[in-house]
Amino acid sequence: MLGSLTVTDILILIGVILVSLSIHEMMHAWVGFKLGDDTAAEEGRISLNPIRHIDPFMTVLLPIITIVLFQMPILAAKPVPFNPDRVKYDEYGAALIAAAGPVSNLVLAFIGALVANVVADGTLLAQIVTVFVVINVSLFVFNLLPIPPLDGSRVLYAFAPDPVRRVMEQLEPIGLFVIFGIIIIGGFGFISNIIDMVLRLLP
Repeated sequence: MLGSLTVTDILILIGVILVSLSIHEMMHAWVGFKLGDDTAAEEGRISLNPIRHIDPFMTVLLPIITIVLFQMPILAAKPVPFNPDRVKYDEYGAALIAAAGPVSNLVLAFIGALVANVVADGTLLAQIVTVFVVINVSLFVFNLLPIPPLDGSRVLYAFAPDPVRRVMEQLEPIGLFVIFGIIIIGGFGFISNIIDMVLRLLP
């Protein structure tokens, strides 16, 4: 539990989370801007400043709970706004915006895994890189879950038939409670297995 984490562990975890989330959210905003929508840019979301991206529940409370219960942080940030009327390619453009965040985390995890191969074991740098890889894979997997408001729901929405879209629209107002409920009743084990599978596929 939290007692098993040292001050160094906590500082590394916080630093890695802030960097990884900031890049994730900035990529959402940047891709939206490139697709013709400056909504997020006007709100200052094309930024590496973590303060612009923090959500009290998803970024602060949820990772604390999941670290205490499961020894693995699950978290997300404040959603990046976009105007679907301005985005090129309609729903497919929205899907590209949504996918940009998780894909950026996968790229960061891949880079981190490459660095880990040349870093001496047992060093502080090795510890930082390991946490960096795990956090970014966790963000990649968790955010691609097809549950609103996570990024995976927006990607799925672009390709889903109308009946599925209607279900997703009904889930939108209670999506955070659904996510939390799934984690509490045991869904974390499934998510953790996917995270482990992705970690094993990295170089």
